[in-house]
Amino acid sequence: MRLDRWLTMLGEGSRSEVKTWIRGGEAAVDGRIIRDSALSFDTEKAELTLRGKRLDGRVVRHVMMHKPAGVLTAARDPKQPTVMDLLPGVYRSIGCMPVGRLDKDTTGILIFTCDGELNHRLLSPGRHVDKVYRAVTAGRLGPEVVEAFARGMDLGDFTAQPALLTILRAGEETSLAEVTVSEGKFHQVKRMFAAAGHEVLELHRRRFGPLELDPELGEGEWRELTEAEVSALRQAAEGRENV
Repeated sequence: MRLDRWLTMLGEGSRSEVKTWIRGGEAAVDGRIIRDSALSFDTEKAELTLRGKRLDGRVVRHVMMHKPAGVLTAARDPKQPTVMDLLPGVYRSIGCMPVGRLDKDTTGILIFTCDGELNHRLLSPGRHVDKVYRAVTAGRLGPEVVEAFARGMDLGDFTAQPALLTILRAGEETSLAEVTVSEGKFHQVKRMFAAAGHEVLELHRRRFGPLELDPELGEGEWRELTEAEVSALRQAAEGRENV
């Protein structure tokens, strides 16, 4: 990648600003001062320094976040906080975006990636990338709800694919259940429970594909994925499309 574009993409300044800094000898790559902004470098391997400060030059990053309640899963919103506000600005600059979305009041694992193709594949229904949720619902859940989820449900604008529902606790006032779905339609889990006559009071996603939410992450906290986790995601994204 061109040096001027690289620095701009990292959010260090405008294209004109970084060109001025480069011409002034304020940028170095692998310890060598570079004055030609058009020179290209390997962003994943080269050591980048600007004005004497060592920069993390990677422009492809992947993140796991424990999404808290009360924030939108969106790139930006003029009135409400979004998950992007919980990350340093460089992640927005390099185009690290959420994979799918969680409702504003839903908590749990949320993955971010700069890899658009990986993002698309992970969300494709034909890839069958499972998502696992814990739900607290109103009323007592029974076997008839398990069967309804297993058959698939007509929700009007679309038919939800069969889902695995496991009842963990069934009480008169509230129940606790785990749901595994391979889709990610808008409000899908909540709508499936509503169609079965049960309001969702709390919803938490504990797993996305092969990745479990890191128990060390508190709500609103995040970390970058390990190489093994990225590899597992890529493998999951290679699931075969339905014919």
